[in-house]
Amino acid sequence: MARPQRCRRVCALPKSGVFAPSGCSADTEIVTMSVDEYEVIRLIDWVGLTQEQCAAQIHVSRTTVTGIYDTARHKLADALVHGKRLLIEGGPIQVCEHAGTCSHPCCQTGNATIKENDIHE
Repeated sequence: MARPQRCRRVCALPKSGVFAPSGCSADTEIVTMSVDEYEVIRLIDWVGLTQEQCAAQIHVSRTTVTGIYDTARHKLADALVHGKRLLIEGGPIQVCEHAGTCSHPCCQTGNATIKENDIHE
């Protein structure tokens, strides 16, 4: 029996949960990405965290982040290459209790530089 998934902390929900190619029809295939997959992509590719820093931020192990990141990248590539809609929803998440008011660089949408010990605990 598999161990239950641990809740992953996310700083905020995505501003938009659906992305689609222009001229996309209603019957276009959909790729569903979970909110925690989105958060890992955001933290590693946008904020610039390492996988270890990302793991500390969302409260999972580094190997779990590696798996989430690989799955999320595959889903992004599928949506881009095949012109599918990308839907971001669900997943075992807990939104950060400081969402919207936090001044921590990981919670910002800007280009903050993260230091080694500059992660929420």
